Amino acid sequence: MRLLLSFLVFTILNSSAIYAQIDSTISLEDIVVSGSRFEQLKKESPQEITIIGKKQISFQNTGNSASLLEQSGEVFVQKSQAGGGSPVLRGFEANKVLVVVDGVRMNNAIFRGGHLQNVLRIDQNILERVEVVIGPSSVNFGSDALGGVLHFRTKEAQFEEFNANAFVRYGSVNNEKTAHFDLNYGLENIAFLSSVSVSQFGDLMMGKNFKKGFEGFGLKENYMKYQGGVDVVLPNPDPYLQSPSGYNQYDFLQKVKLQTGSISHRLNLQVSMSSSVPRYDRLTDKNATGNLRFSEWLYGPEVRLLGSYSIDLPRTKLYDKASVIGSIQYFAESRISRKAFNYIRTTQNEDVNVLGLNADFQKHLKRHSIQYGIELLENNVSSHAFTNNIQDAMSAEIPAQTRYPDGGSKTSAYSVYLNDHIKLNPKVLWNGGVRFNYADLNATFKNKDFFPYEGNNAEQKNTAFSGNMGLIYLPSNSTRLKTLVSSGFRTPNIDDLAKVFDSAAGTLIVPNPNLNPEYTYNIEFGLKHEFARKLSLEGVYFYTFLRNAIVVSDFTINGSGTFIFQGVESRVVAMQNQARATVHGWNVKLDYKFNKELNLSSTLSKTIGKLDDGTPLDHIPPMYGKTSLHFQENKFEMELFAMYNGWKRLEDYSPNGEDNVQYATVDGSPSWWTLNTRTSYSISKDWTLQFSLENILDKNYRNFASGISAPGRNFLFTIRKKF
Repeated sequence: MRLLLSFLVFTILNSSAIYAQIDSTISLEDIVVSGSRFEQLKKESPQEITIIGKKQISFQNTGNSASLLEQSGEVFVQKSQAGGGSPVLRGFEANKVLVVVDGVRMNNAIFRGGHLQNVLRIDQNILERVEVVIGPSSVNFGSDALGGVLHFRTKEAQFEEFNANAFVRYGSVNNEKTAHFDLNYGLENIAFLSSVSVSQFGDLMMGKNFKKGFEGFGLKENYMKYQGGVDVVLPNPDPYLQSPSGYNQYDFLQKVKLQTGSISHRLNLQVSMSSSVPRYDRLTDKNATGNLRFSEWLYGPEVRLLGSYSIDLPRTKLYDKASVIGSIQYFAESRISRKAFNYIRTTQNEDVNVLGLNADFQKHLKRHSIQYGIELLENNVSSHAFTNNIQDAMSAEIPAQTRYPDGGSKTSAYSVYLNDHIKLNPKVLWNGGVRFNYADLNATFKNKDFFPYEGNNAEQKNTAFSGNMGLIYLPSNSTRLKTLVSSGFRTPNIDDLAKVFDSAAGTLIVPNPNLNPEYTYNIEFGLKHEFARKLSLEGVYFYTFLRNAIVVSDFTINGSGTFIFQGVESRVVAMQNQARATVHGWNVKLDYKFNKELNLSSTLSKTIGKLDDGTPLDHIPPMYGKTSLHFQENKFEMELFAMYNGWKRLEDYSPNGEDNVQYATVDGSPSWWTLNTRTSYSISKDWTLQFSLENILDKNYRNFASGISAPGRNFLFTIRKKF
């Protein structure tokens, strides 16, 4: 750390001139940051990258960031509850997909391997763009980027500008009410950006048009309610209404930008909070007698805090560009559950504090563009739990089994990386890079009354290497061929090593400290060709080897494969480095411009994943995609689009993973498609009206591995105002 600080002081004191800006004639939509951590033309990156720009974000007008990703047609999203949304990239999900917000990694020590809703704690209403880097990206971003990177970039404060934006939105399918306001106040050398968003979502209505042969699937016939001091089972007056599933979301952002000479400073403060979020899938679980298993199961209010200070340094002899980000993050999560007709409620609370420092540098040397940097991370996890009797207002809180070690947990990671981009000639570009990562972990178990963990501590130290090499060939202005060989790694975190969790009825996940990093080795080929600047075709094929994979598998406690947990005899499983697997697939895209107003686009993705013994790998979505017809002329914009998924047959589900077969039909996850439309009309330069009609045919369907049915027909109405 002292060496780093000394180096930064040296560079600041010896800086000479601010680096040149990218040519303003280049469209911002053609510039990519995530692929290499510095500005780069998309066509010069060998990785598959999708950009969702701010105009598209505003027009899509989605209720949360997970839906924003899903409606791109290139990211599959799983949902366990209405307040959920777990992105999947190339068959990798949750802690195998890296989430980055404004250059700061959001993944923390308790990101789990099942399904995650954390992207919902990012306010899509203040985003400048989202960069989806598909495929292993560990050289630039370190651990967790096995499937790729989701980089959410919020808007920047602008100098010498004063403007404001506001909108209100209503959605019928869940009685959504959203309001947003942001304000930019900029002087010559200092600027401020403030933003606030508030959303209220009611219970979600499913579609009423069932697929033939699956009539009635997912209907909520009854629900459990605590009233009069006891649990009662009540008939659901509307079985299509998935209750309870509503929640609230609150997002705040404050940015300050300061220019001192040739140095740019940025302060970034973000706060995202939710109300309690009902875990709808668990509230539909039934026991062996066919009765509801839980009376309560919800995520308590979640909190995400981000504070970062970044500085862009002017050119020195050591680099042309430099960016340093220091960050602090805080995450609060909780789980509240109570079994049916059992009046002892269990509450588990987790708090995570994260410190981070990133320093990235770029130097141009003739044909070379060299990038290098370091990353330092520290996670501290606090976990505690208690039970109380809800029938007794004076009931004391009694210590209970914590989800993670009750004595506290800590992880640290330190890494360095080096990249080189070489323009061999005007038609051939070569990219290569390496990264070294060191990580350690320490977890302390104190109370063993509930689970007999052997020993008092779990400790680990791991090292990992990753690399990539890509080649791009541009035979003409209309054709691009690329190939990429890359590797990714994921270091085990607290959730992998030290979790005690009742994952499903009769199944208990227990700690296993004997884990090592898992690796992916990937090769892919891509081709893009434009025909007369009207038709564009693009295709990518990838093949990924997954080695030392961490999967859920049978385990033992004191020589036994079962354990009595919370009064239930459960099968014991644990995370283990048991698997070797392959994941391969393809993505194709089409874009046809009829004229400058009318455009047709389509994307289709297919992924296949199996363990070496032929067993299906979990998290592998069925074929999915989107086809869109888009029209824009002057003040009017309209899109007619279809979203679609193929079949996921029951025999293709993982037998031990997180595919949630209990929430599927008897045949698996049926294919589906929806027809949707949205329009936007600017009635003046300051006022815009938006109207969307989603799932026009009111189809009833459920995404693969999801525990809640998708929204039915949804009317969305939005009024936007610029000041």
